[in-house]
Amino acid sequence: MDLTLTPELEAFRDEVRAFLEAHRSEYEAGQPKDARAWQRLLIENGYAARTIPKAYGGYGAEPDVLKTRIIAEAFIAAGAPPGIANQGVSMLAPTLLEVGSEEQKTRWIGPTLRGEVVWCQGYSEPGAGSDLAALQTRAVEDGADFVITGSKIWTSTAHLADMMFCLVRTEPEKPKHEGISYVLIPMDTPGIEVRPLKTMTGGAEFNEVFFTDVRVPQANVVGGRGRGWIVANTTLKHERGMLGDPNATEARLAALIELMRTETVDGQRLIDDPALRDRLMQLQARVLSMKFNGLRVMTDETAGLARLIVKLQGCELNHQIAALAIDALGELGVLYHDGPHLRAGGRWQWNYMFDLGLIIGGGTAQIQKNIIAERGLGLPREPKTVEG
Repeated sequence: MDLTLTPELEAFRDEVRAFLEAHRSEYEAGQPKDARAWQRLLIENGYAARTIPKAYGGYGAEPDVLKTRIIAEAFIAAGAPPGIANQGVSMLAPTLLEVGSEEQKTRWIGPTLRGEVVWCQGYSEPGAGSDLAALQTRAVEDGADFVITGSKIWTSTAHLADMMFCLVRTEPEKPKHEGISYVLIPMDTPGIEVRPLKTMTGGAEFNEVFFTDVRVPQANVVGGRGRGWIVANTTLKHERGMLGDPNATEARLAALIELMRTETVDGQRLIDDPALRDRLMQLQARVLSMKFNGLRVMTDETAGLARLIVKLQGCELNHQIAALAIDALGELGVLYHDGPHLRAGGRWQWNYMFDLGLIIGGGTAQIQKNIIAERGLGLPREPKTVEG
């Protein structure tokens, strides 16, 4: 692939930079002052939801890898927030584009992209985490509806969500990978109870969700009844891409470099410490590797192995970047919550703990290695234990 910028692409880069400069007052410290207003502005200008058709609320541009890369690099250089990346925008919307009905695309994608509808993902259960197909939440047919009973756990943002995309078992007599359906559930439906789970970050980003005779129209099934496992894997593909987004990792590295350039110990910049600088350069090399792997994934539909390593690589690398920031800050790195010496509002400490969880969430590192080995490298499947 030729990465040389033509005059047209250089003009496009200038256009993006001028946009960010003109709207600098609308964000600070990498965060928009109004997330939904910022998202609408980005969509209108083609810097978010760029290739999603206008009919579904996107900008409607043709795919162009170099323009996508130009946008990402300009936002990173300016310290500007990109578009919203969450379970609705980054996971559900592309899933509906691939397998949703026309009615589902028209109804849900636009409001989701604009941040008007917040989604959560109902996958994991107390007895079905890494072995997701063992899920037991059941949906019994009752006329034109399903009546859902069961529970989910580690459900991110369920306490804030308007909707859930959820896996339920509709045909319990079938093998575990069959008879599962992918259903869209309004979170204000009677019979849903959400219980927050406090984590070591001090917050409650995850939740337990309980369903007691929750009635949902069968029309809310995506991709066809009993085909939920296929639809779920489409969503998981996009989830891994979101969790291993090279642009987000590159932006985090840029923030780390800025920290090490400006913070000092005994009058010496952190970046001038040979040991810390060596660790930074190693991370920088890995971020570049991740960036170019991302370009390969975008330009080669057959890049199966390259796609499979994204989540594993991204989550581990994000955690290691946060770890270097904490180590470099020394005694300030152990601070948390409030205080006059806290740096970046405690963002590095929060990222360090939260990213450790993401190495487990969305498919553990061990599961990801199995997927890479079996699906990517063609190695024999892991032997199953004998049940006595």
